[in-house]
Amino acid sequence: MNDICLMNLRELFLRHVAQTSDGPLGLEIVKAEGSVLYDVNGKEYIDLVGGISVANTGHRHPAVTDAIKKQVDSYLHIMVYGEFVESPQVQYAKLLTDHLPATLNSVYFTNSGAEAVEGAMKLAKRFTNRTRIIAFKKAYHGSTQGSLSIIGDEYWRNAFRPLLPDIIHSDYGTLDSLKEITEQTACVIAETIQGEAGVVSPSKEWMKELRERCTSTGTLLILDEIQAGFGRSGKLWGFQHFDIVPDILLLGKALGGGMPLGAFIADKKIMSSLTNRPELGHITTFGGHPVSCSAGAAAMKVLLDEKLVESVKSKENLFLSLLVHPKIKSVRTSGLWLAIEFDSFETNKKIIDACIQDGILTDWFLFAPQCLRISPSLIISEEQICKAATIILKNCDL
Repeated sequence: MNDICLMNLRELFLRHVAQTSDGPLGLEIVKAEGSVLYDVNGKEYIDLVGGISVANTGHRHPAVTDAIKKQVDSYLHIMVYGEFVESPQVQYAKLLTDHLPATLNSVYFTNSGAEAVEGAMKLAKRFTNRTRIIAFKKAYHGSTQGSLSIIGDEYWRNAFRPLLPDIIHSDYGTLDSLKEITEQTACVIAETIQGEAGVVSPSKEWMKELRERCTSTGTLLILDEIQAGFGRSGKLWGFQHFDIVPDILLLGKALGGGMPLGAFIADKKIMSSLTNRPELGHITTFGGHPVSCSAGAAAMKVLLDEKLVESVKSKENLFLSLLVHPKIKSVRTSGLWLAIEFDSFETNKKIIDACIQDGILTDWFLFAPQCLRISPSLIISEEQICKAATIILKNCDL
């Protein structure tokens, strides 16, 4: 530890922590609270990223940290998932299903959103005895081998081929894409609102047609709400905007209240197909970790008890009223989830970097690099929104 104190922590980070790009942000954050991050020099940043839609109830909400401490005093990991009756898992599964449609009544907890995608793909194949999966262009579902197979951009897939066979990538939101769904299709997997495409919402009519087509062909509809869930879109669940119910719902990100947690949720009659021929059809050691489930349940209770979703629309409208500038081509929104579009990635990156220097943390989108990301905690104040918007507009003039 003394050697680390004597050395530059950033250098050690670059040397010993596996990197995902040649240019990580490299901020050394020592504290996070509410909607604010603090670096090693005491500088404050208004967090407009929220851990990529993780910190919906803010960083370190007291109810969440108290739940973590209480669970740590009882037990940590004790047995592979699904063998012991662990009260944090049971209580959180009950809380989730109490706020979901009746057919979404069985929760399989995983470690992450990507693992939830993997489990749901297996479940769909096992239940339908079919192999074909339809996904959508510019979709993001994770970067494990299975989830990578359904990512909607060949640039990200190509280096890791061969991937899963029998995958069709269709155009999101188009009627022609629905013709691909047949009696050979195991499932259609779609983001309820496409995140990394830059907050792209389909029409309500298309979503209803998608639901009807899946039902008529015996195809399972999987909706990925790993980013869209838990109030991000202005409703508790994104699918509520479209008056439909998926066969399988995918959750992650905010699910754990800041702790690692994912889940796929289905009807018990569908989920039970993983229990036989073979047994242990899906298994995880740490999925549904008791500390993560305790934290997630506490965060969801905060979301509900403090009625945080009710303030999302007014905060969305405040952002929209402020973010007006000749350099801004458009602003796409779904609640407190905004994509500010500029003419190029170069323009966007210049503004992002300047904002970070000015104490506003933001980022870009994987499939829409010309768009600036805003996905703050739902507890962000109007004062913080005004300050953040002022700094973004100032840096548009650079």
